[in-house]
Amino acid sequence: MSPKNPNYKWFVVAMLWGIAFFNYADRQAIFSVFPLLQKEMSLSNVELGLLGSAFAWVYGLGALFAGSIVDRIRRKTAILGGLHAWSLICMATALAKKFPHLVFFRAAEGLGETFYFPASMSLISDYHGKDTRSRAMGFHQTSVYVGTIGGGAFAGLIGQYYGWRWSFVIFGGLGVILGLVLQRFLHEAPRGASENTEAGKPLSIPEFLALAGRTPTVLLLLAAFICSNFVATVVLSWMPKFVYDRFQMDLARSGLTATLYIQVASMLACPVGGWLADKLRERTPGGRMMVQAAGVLCGAPFVVLCGASTTLGTLIVALIGWGMFKGFYDANIFASVYDVIPPESRGATAGLMNTVGWLAGGGTAPIVIGWIAESHGLGYAISLAAGVYVLAGILLLIGIFFTVSNDSKRLADAAHRIN
Repeated sequence: MSPKNPNYKWFVVAMLWGIAFFNYADRQAIFSVFPLLQKEMSLSNVELGLLGSAFAWVYGLGALFAGSIVDRIRRKTAILGGLHAWSLICMATALAKKFPHLVFFRAAEGLGETFYFPASMSLISDYHGKDTRSRAMGFHQTSVYVGTIGGGAFAGLIGQYYGWRWSFVIFGGLGVILGLVLQRFLHEAPRGASENTEAGKPLSIPEFLALAGRTPTVLLLLAAFICSNFVATVVLSWMPKFVYDRFQMDLARSGLTATLYIQVASMLACPVGGWLADKLRERTPGGRMMVQAAGVLCGAPFVVLCGASTTLGTLIVALIGWGMFKGFYDANIFASVYDVIPPESRGATAGLMNTVGWLAGGGTAPIVIGWIAESHGLGYAISLAAGVYVLAGILLLIGIFFTVSNDSKRLADAAHRIN
């Protein structure tokens, strides 16, 4: 399809959807084989948590620098280059023989994947303006859920019958093939194209951080993302083992149960959350943040119920409720902050979001939950994460009522002066 075709902007989202699928399938696969790794290498819960955190730390530390680079190079190059890098590293994980080897490969995969979201979100924002941006990003976000389901379920199934190593070989190899195919069809867009404005000169990292620091809405969205990512990482890293231990399922069933219900619910709710946010954004600058606040505040009770569930039916209801409201939040992670950030800094903005979200949220959650679980049990630790969701909701409400109107007006005035 030609980039001149009016439907090409949705074709771009579809292509990026496929890449993001492998982005999450590759990173999720390891969690469904935790019991196999624990048995083979005699790992503690804290060591298992460290495998999740190693990825998050490197992913987070590299994200801001990756985002800054993305603002200076072709997004296509960053996206496809990253896909090839993390896919090859995923395949190499099968070579691990000891725990330090696993930590190394998990960390290296985080470095490969850190370029993807800054580049893809920036590219989508230049194909989709304010009228369709949340819907486009919401549809793209569904790939995260499908990839998580695929990575969790198939890694558990493959691990059960063929050992944990083969899942990494298969997912990584398919990612390499996809990158070669999309080299022909994915095209770059001019920065600022969706707003019919000319993007300014990319900012240095200190200049960008100064811009973010004097934009209160950005700071509030960053803090809320830390909280939401903390809770999301609890699901990704510990829910398969929680189901395995509490309901005595085999690896395949526990991996599928822990991921299927919450991710399918998120996948169905995410486009709805994107559509609703686009409509509310037409009425008020804080429209996207309203949907996010509803997502985390309404999702908190279901987080409590997940950890407290003693029957499989109750757990499934809790996972579905949690997933539905999680989808509302996720649809607008980057669309919300792009309402107050200029086009030339969108890569760095997504990078900064991932830096703080993964270091302070995803980087701490696996270890914190593992540590609490050692003394109080995994169910209690999972339920306790609901308080972090409530904090995210409070931060978003502050932005809705006190900061986003002024920050979005300031951005509009600056764009008007440039043009």
